[in-house]
Amino acid sequence: MQENRVVVTGLGVIAPNGLGVNAFTQSLQKGQSGIRFIEELAEKKFACQIGGIPPLDETYQDLYLTTFQKNLLVSSSVLYGVLASMEAWKDAGLEVIEKENTDPDWETGCIFGTGLVDGEIIKRTMTMVDNLQVRRLGSTSVTQGMTSAVSAFLGGILGLGNQVTTNASACSTGNEAIMMAYYHIKNGLASRMIAGSSESPGPYIWGGFDSMRLLNRSSNDQPETGSAPMSAHAKGFVPGSGAGALVLESLESAQARGAKIYTEILGGFINSGGQRGGGSMTAPNLEGIRRCIQSAIKISNISPGDIDLINGHLTSTMADPFEIKSWSEALGRKNDNFPYIQATKSLIGHCLSAAGSIESVATVLQLHHGFIHPSLNLDEIHPEILSIVSPERIPQQKIDPASISIAAKSSFGFGDVNCCTIFRRWEP
Repeated sequence: MQENRVVVTGLGVIAPNGLGVNAFTQSLQKGQSGIRFIEELAEKKFACQIGGIPPLDETYQDLYLTTFQKNLLVSSSVLYGVLASMEAWKDAGLEVIEKENTDPDWETGCIFGTGLVDGEIIKRTMTMVDNLQVRRLGSTSVTQGMTSAVSAFLGGILGLGNQVTTNASACSTGNEAIMMAYYHIKNGLASRMIAGSSESPGPYIWGGFDSMRLLNRSSNDQPETGSAPMSAHAKGFVPGSGAGALVLESLESAQARGAKIYTEILGGFINSGGQRGGGSMTAPNLEGIRRCIQSAIKISNISPGDIDLINGHLTSTMADPFEIKSWSEALGRKNDNFPYIQATKSLIGHCLSAAGSIESVATVLQLHHGFIHPSLNLDEIHPEILSIVSPERIPQQKIDPASISIAAKSSFGFGDVNCCTIFRRWEP
């Protein structure tokens, strides 16, 4: 079977701190938070009343969607995912061909994940059914409510003829989608794949986490300080939402059409801790994390010392020190020899199923432009982390220019599932 090198040729993002790649890049460079007070959460008596919601407007939607398409996309997670993917598609220099008299693009597919179905869609459906209005539901209750909605809509808009599907793996979803698309291209089954994930905002998505006391309850009056990964004062994660999308392409295809190349994906690995050895539905088996990292490095044909930057999962919870300890043990590196490590969640919150894809876009942008974005709210780094990593390796100010060539993006999710992807800066 043919083996291809796989590169990233397009990016799209809908994030709490920026709509589109340009705005998101500027926010990363400025260390600009997208966390805000959310009145609806206060009205519904949430303990955590802050979160990250993309500031989506009609002007931005008009860049990528027709009026007819906008009217079809009722669910916020579906809308986010389609918008991010359309931006990535156009960023890759690919055309949107009208349906009339054209064949499907047999060489291009999509793997786009999500976690929880948009609560507003479920609520509307249940309300109408309970009010004996089944006949008024219409097709959108199905097309917006199915987990494969984003990939299905993209398949029709772009005429994708290769694999068009979805995945769901809790907070590892976005990273996992990228790895699944990577292997599809690497093994010669497609020339191009859209990969990413999306998540809706709001009380029906975030309520369960609030009841589990996993969310920050003490920063409602200072929203931007609420998400504090690696901090001694981290008090739970801040929920977020949005979407990230990447166009992955075989190097041969990208070069044949003269495409811009952001980065190369060297490899990665997906595994599970089996909910053994300390792992559970909500906590990771740390040995599983270490094995995931080490396998990703081995498959990528690099050494542990080659990694310059880690974009961690780092959720602003008690798990942060354990994650960094696992990285140190997996790499055999600590103190001044530890790679730079950062937490994009300090700027956008924890976007759940969209986290891995949005943070992968952030990782690719930093490699491409040669900078490292700061991690916010680190007035006091957790002492257990400082016993492993020198504070200089946890940037609190932007590093620009930054000499970074290889970056690792990790994601760990409920169900004790893990994913790690290795990106390399593209040097023509």
